[in-house]
Amino acid sequence: MPKRTLQGVVVSDKQAKTVVVRVDRRFSHATMKKVVRRSKKYHAHDETNAYSVGDTVWIEERRPISKLKCWEVVRGEKKQKVQ
Repeated sequence: MPKRTLQGVVVSDKQAKTVVVRVDRRFSHATMKKVVRRSKKYHAHDETNAYSVGDTVWIEERRPISKLKCWEVVRGEKKQKVQ
């Protein structure tokens, strides 16, 4: 079975080797016929502590590392600094 890959934004990097990633999804509501946004937070393993708040990352499913972590950051893009 292939591993799931999700794209999201880092919302917390306070833990050692862990980032919290918010993944947004959009779907059409069956009754209201409107596009609805929902988000979910995932704890992901970041071995090198390379990512900080605001960075866009891709996370991949893997074996459980701890009680909350079963995702790993595979790649990411740093947030652009505004001058």
